[in-house]
Formats: sequence, C-alpha cells, structure tokens
Amino acid sequence: MDKMEKTILPQLENSRTAKRAISKLNISQKSQILNAIADALLKNIEEILIENKKDLERMDPQDAKYDRLKLTKARIEDIAESVRSVSKLEDPTGKMLNTKILPNGLLVEKKSVALGVVGVIYESRPNVTIDVAVLCIQSGNVCLLRGGSDAWYSNTYLVGLIQDVLESFGTDPNIVQLLPADRELVAELLTAVKYVDIIIPRGSQGLIDFVRENAKVPVIETGAGVCHTYIDHTADLQQAAKIVANAKISRPSVCNALDSILVDKEVLDEFVQRLAPYFEDAEVKVLADEKSYAVWKNQNFKNLDNAEQDDFGREFLDLICSMKVVNGLDEALDHIAKYSSKHSECIVSSDAENIANFMNSVDAAAVYSNASTRFTDGGEFGLGAEIGISTQKLHARGPFALEKLVTEKWFVTGDGQIR
Repeated sequence: MDKMEKTILPQLENSRTAKRAISKLNISQKSQILNAIADALLKNIEEILIENKKDLERMDPQDAKYDRLKLTKARIEDIAESVRSVSKLEDPTGKMLNTKILPNGLLVEKKSVALGVVGVIYESRPNVTIDVAVLCIQSGNVCLLRGGSDAWYSNTYLVGLIQDVLESFGTDPNIVQLLPADRELVAELLTAVKYVDIIIPRGSQGLIDFVRENAKVPVIETGAGVCHTYIDHTADLQQAAKIVANAKISRPSVCNALDSILVDKEVLDEFVQRLAPYFEDAEVKVLADEKSYAVWKNQNFKNLDNAEQDDFGREFLDLICSMKVVNGLDEALDHIAKYSSKHSECIVSSDAENIANFMNSVDAAAVYSNASTRFTDGGEFGLGAEIGISTQKLHARGPFALEKLVTEKWFVTGDGQIR
C-alpha cells in the first residue's frame, strides 16, 4: 500500500459500532468473556511463546526493554490469573452517584458510565495488551491498542485470541482492536476526536511528552517512574537493605523499581555495609555521590562509578541506581521535590513523626513507609490489573484501573415539564 493511502479510519469507524455492541453486555456476560480469555491464554501458551520469540529475536538482549518484552510460561499464567481477578470485580458502570427530585418534579440522577473508546499507546509490553483489553471489556469500553513494533508478533497473536473469544460470544470482535505500529499513523489516532474519547500513553517519558504535545483527544498520562527510597537515621538498617534490594533488583525494568537511594549521613557506613552483598550478588551498578562513593569503595564494591548531575531524576529501567547522602529528612524532601516524577516514594524509618512528615509532604501518587515501592501496581493494590500508573491529579492518580475507566452522565426524567 502506498504511504499516502495508509489510514486507521476503518478501525476508528469500527470502534463506533463496537461501542454500541459492548453497551448491550451485562456484567455477567463480560465476566464470562474474561474467563474465556484466561482459558484461551492457558490453552495457547506454546503458540504465544513462539510469537513472542519472533519479537525477542529482533531485540538486543542487553536492551532494557528486553525483559519487558519477554513472556514466559509463568508470566502468561500470571497474566491469565490477573484476567480472572478482573472478572470478579464489580461493574464500575451504572452506579448511582446522586439522585434528587427538583421542586418542578424532575427526577435528576447522576450515574457512572463507560468512557467510550479508549486509545492506548504503549511500548514493548505484551502483557499490557491483555491488561488493557480486559479492563476495557469489564468496564464496557472499546479499546484501540497501539503497541510498539517491538512486540508486533506477540500483540497480533494476543489480540487475535481475544477477538476469537468475543466472536464466540456472538459480539463484535472490534471491541478490541490492534492498530498498525506505523509511526506515521499515530497522529491520526491522537487527533481522532470524532471517534476516540480518551488517549492513554504508557511508556517512556519521550512517548508521554509526544502524546501530550500532539494530541487533540483528551490525554490521561501514565507517568515514568523516578522512585526514591530515603533511609532515615532511625531506620532498621537490615530491613532497609532488604527493602532497597527488592525495590531495585526484583524487576528493574518496571516503572515502580527504585532509581535513587537517599541515606542519612549518620547511618551511611553501616547501611552500605548491609546493602553491598545484595547488590554484589545481583551485579547492580551504583552511581554514587562523593560521600557515598568513598564508603562503597571501602567495601571493595566493584560495580561503582561517580554520579553525574543527570543521574539524579533519571529512570534507569536497569540494574543501575544513583545514591546521595543527605543531612536529615528536610534535605531528603528537598531532593525528592526537585527530582521526583511523582510516581512512588519511600521512607524507611522508626520515627513516627518523620514518617508522618514524609508521607504528608511528598507529592507523589503513592508514598510508602517501610515497604518496597514495587507494590505500586493494580494487581498488588487489589484492583485486578492496571492500564498504567497515573502521576496526574485529574480523573485518576496512581494505578489507573477498572474503577477509573468511567465518567459521569446525568439522567433526567420528566412528565411534560417545560422551562
């Protein structure tokens, strides 16, 4: 096809028809569809892995996105279990939010309704394809998925499975559609105000900035994660080492992984001594400020370098983190205020006043005391799954899940009233 002829208009038009189709499904039918999707995932694990391998073969294993792209039998089983979790959640639509009878006899009601057509732009995450699709189905929304070219084979197969399930239930398969990965077609999606109700970007800061700057359709951002953990002078340092190690090592390529350690100068030496074995085993690279560099060096820690200014406020998505020594809580709060992406921030402390001060002062979607930031996740928060972590303050903040895929609508019932 000639470049000038490329368009997603047919898919946009299909989404409008599909919106009517999904509005006819009740919560029981939608839950049955989700369970059938989970069954299809488990039944086709080998086929999914074959398609995923095609994508992996095109990517350098050293690329930070490689782990995000990779599917395994265990990961597919976890995705299927997440789908079943969403199927058990109550319908977020049709909730009565307000009702009153006016003096003129009009019955005025406000109810929750589906957003409509949700466009999601994301990178290298085939699990997002499933998460978004099932959340949209359960909340009565149509979704237009624009995944990255890196995951094209995986996404194509997964959307095919979902559409087969939808057809088997006698409903419109265009409730879930995968858009072409061609970059020149992104602008058409971002400006499709006649067809698309909301755009959600999920990925790098560059992707999010591009969508925000070029979209005419309203945008809900799911922000990049620049996550800090502050080690207070009152912290249980062995607990602190375990928390930091988990936040950095358990899955470094995700947005809720730790990026920067702030440590009170009073406990610097002992904390580094306790943390070093975890980081050595996992081969974590530390970019240390001048004070902490000397302490790491004394521990004979090899994977070490001097931190540059740009290493603070940086999302690493890899087994790398920065470290800075601070003089107390206020200096830690100042640093976080300057460099945070407002995603997830943590304090490890035994001082109730310091914990309260940190939790109330830090401007982030999720704040933690004495726990890993890796819990900022729709599934871990009991929301079934998520489309992403919103760092905005309008409509949704934190895990953007089923409960937020709705808007409001007024229903006014009269008996001949005129104004």
